[in-house]
Amino acid sequence: MIDLAAGESAIRLSLSWVDWLILIIYFAMIVWIGYSIHKQQKSSEDFLLAGRSMPAWIAGLAFCAANLGATEILGMAANGAQIGMPTIHYYLIGAVPGMVFLGIFMMPFYYGSGVRSVPEFMYQRFGKGAHIIVSLCFAVSTILQAGINLYAMALILQAMLGWSQWTAIIVSAVFVLAYITLGGLTSAIYNEVMQFFVIVAALIPVTVIGLSHVGGWSGLTAKLDSMQGWSGSIHAWAGTGLGNVTNPVGGDWFSILMGLGFVLGFGYWTTNFTEVQRAFAAKSMTAARMTPILGAIPKMVIWLIIIIPGMIAAATVGNLFAGDHPVLQYNEAIPYLFKMYLPNGVLGVAITGMMASFMAGMAANVSSFNTVFTYDLWQDYVKPGQNDKYYLNMGRIITVIGVFISVFTAWIASQFGNIMTYLQTLFSFFNAPLFAVFILGLVWKRVSNVAGTVGYVCGIIAPLITYILYLQSVAAGSPIFGSATAETWYGAIISCLATWIVAAVLTPFTKAKSDKELEGLTFGTNGIKYFKEASAEELEDAKRAAKEAGKDVATVKVPWYKKPLILGTVIFVLGLVFYIPFF
Repeated sequence: MIDLAAGESAIRLSLSWVDWLILIIYFAMIVWIGYSIHKQQKSSEDFLLAGRSMPAWIAGLAFCAANLGATEILGMAANGAQIGMPTIHYYLIGAVPGMVFLGIFMMPFYYGSGVRSVPEFMYQRFGKGAHIIVSLCFAVSTILQAGINLYAMALILQAMLGWSQWTAIIVSAVFVLAYITLGGLTSAIYNEVMQFFVIVAALIPVTVIGLSHVGGWSGLTAKLDSMQGWSGSIHAWAGTGLGNVTNPVGGDWFSILMGLGFVLGFGYWTTNFTEVQRAFAAKSMTAARMTPILGAIPKMVIWLIIIIPGMIAAATVGNLFAGDHPVLQYNEAIPYLFKMYLPNGVLGVAITGMMASFMAGMAANVSSFNTVFTYDLWQDYVKPGQNDKYYLNMGRIITVIGVFISVFTAWIASQFGNIMTYLQTLFSFFNAPLFAVFILGLVWKRVSNVAGTVGYVCGIIAPLITYILYLQSVAAGSPIFGSATAETWYGAIISCLATWIVAAVLTPFTKAKSDKELEGLTFGTNGIKYFKEASAEELEDAKRAAKEAGKDVATVKVPWYKKPLILGTVIFVLGLVFYIPFF
């Protein structure tokens, strides 16, 4: 992955009064949205779960936007500048399949069981011990991720505007704190929808103008092919053979498919409550299932305006990234294109888009942190049995504390030379074992509380040991993996296997829950009922729409594009089709 650490930057953008006005208006709008929604926050569910009232298209856009944080925009564009088209794996293998899987298979269990968070489902399936450990691990990992977003934001604002890192961190944290504290998850979701369009509006102009300057796609690829010293590739799968890895990522096809695609991809999109929370906020089972599936549509194509600008930067100023003392860091690829191509006014929109991406990522982290901390830790183990207003106020207090801690975890992120790999390492430590135990618990009802909990803990320890061994091998001059990125992929595979093996070994010697206790929590204990309920709800929605349109409801059928299974399958196939030009 890409080194995002930066010292003094060569980039200083000259903003006109128009650019500053656009930025000020944006900040004012996000605070106004939070203040407007504040009056509607009458319960803890309103604040922490948006009252479960969001339509699918709004939740779906927020689902996608919550992932468009600083590390996504800067990191993936930086990857485009350094390694080229192999970055597409993070979208078409590492994201779209997992999002579709969440909508089709996982959301019926989450939404149908009535849980308020992913750790709460863990409590129902594997008991109190697993619940405490998962909740604590999630709280820690989420607040660390919030720090990453703050630190990445500080780097880019320092580069573009000349602010100090700590000034950028504190100012941005204050604005995120304002609209999350005022409006809770509802405010975060509505702001994320707005931020999605602002981000797209910022990236499209620089992509189109940049491509025109290099002669279109053919001119871009010709330029990159002719460049000496460029380590990237315009082919996604070239050099991924087992035992013959020559691609710039350093991973083979097995680690890409199983490590990134299955364990990390499915694990992140199905168990990371930062993302899943947006689907929890949907107004119905159908809307909850459609949320990640609709979110997969923009995710399937948004790489075009993230990766390609990075490749344009490599083709136009690649010499500035090279050598022992580069003028530019790879994470400055998009900001430098802003400086090269965008006039005042459009530049203001672009910088506002970057700010939107930073805030979307951090707000997603903070809003999921306050929910898990309030419901899964404070309400269950510290102060149970209080009235709802107490938990509403506690949610707001925890939000302030979470943002405050994030300022300090930003300092932790600054100690890592490569924060993208740091982020992926966190995922291999926490998301991979959680996904492994979830899947095992859904398909095998015999897995006991003890087996699941111990398996999860071992799934955290295994990739930690793998990571330490990799660092030692690098220090010894003979790395056991092709790159730090490949280590995170194989670490995720090892985590998953460790979880499954330990749980399978312990299960025969431990007491399992009865079928009654597991009612609706596994496929073998009537979990299929949620899928039947979802199908019935889809038909009722279709009949209601037909009745409102004055049509005969007796013969109405659910349109294919409103069926999660069919629409999700179409999106999955289309995602694979995008690989064809870059194979």
